Amino acid sequence: MAGNRQLSMDLLLVAGFVFITNIFILVPVLSDSFLRTYLGIIIVLFLPGYALTGAIFPAKKDLDGIERAAISFGLSISIAPLLGLGLNYSSWGIREIPLLTEFSIFTLLMCAIAYYRRGLLPETEAFGVSFKRCYLSMKARILEKTESKTDKVIAVILVLSILASMGSLAYIIGNPKEGEHFTEFYILGNNSKIGDYPTEFVQGEKGTVTVGIINHEYRPMDYTIDVRLENRSLPESKKQISLGNNMSWEQPVNFTPPLEGKNMKLEFLLFNETEKTIPYRNLHLWINVTEEA
Repeated sequence: MAGNRQLSMDLLLVAGFVFITNIFILVPVLSDSFLRTYLGIIIVLFLPGYALTGAIFPAKKDLDGIERAAISFGLSISIAPLLGLGLNYSSWGIREIPLLTEFSIFTLLMCAIAYYRRGLLPETEAFGVSFKRCYLSMKARILEKTESKTDKVIAVILVLSILASMGSLAYIIGNPKEGEHFTEFYILGNNSKIGDYPTEFVQGEKGTVTVGIINHEYRPMDYTIDVRLENRSLPESKKQISLGNNMSWEQPVNFTPPLEGKNMKLEFLLFNETEKTIPYRNLHLWINVTEEA
């Protein structure tokens, strides 16, 4: 039974990679490290497929090492868009933290299923990873004379192709070509969704919208959010935000309309560090404020 044997080393390594990746992405001190990018590549393009492969093929005889690795890449490439599509139709949307959470939960769940299914097999038949045995097996497949020269060449090409693909992808993601420099600025209404914005108020009533900023300027930026009603600044709504490249900020912003009137312009102005008088981005709502009863 599964409870009477040690955990599989390969599944422990997969779970460890998942936790380490979460730490490097979520902890601010580590999130700027170059390792963050490479760990992210692994958790998207290899770990989900490997864990799923382990759940589907728990026995040694099901697949050999090279087949298992190749299928792991293929399944990961297939899984990634499906998980992204599921988030796209959820209330969380395709964002960094929901994506990380979804990939982590999926991978750990598949690891648990793989461990359970291996536990149903005799220990000698269940798949497990011995790094020494893997090395010797791969060496034998490539160098032993029992295989034809063509088989050896194909095996070498396959291994080199996988390594080259991983290296190229890591380089491209780790050294992206700079595109257009811009900042995303948006507001969300009730339940953090586009639309359904608060537009009807009683004078003195507090309103709330969710404001988001995403920095694509390829450098750290300091931003200021200024909320104005009919060109009158609302000081309690002012925010100072500092973001690194590709970092995002999304928080509720409260405001209290001090004026009574109809079709008044409520502006959300974003200023950057280089221009303090002309808004870098601006959004607005038209609101009605009635006199307090």
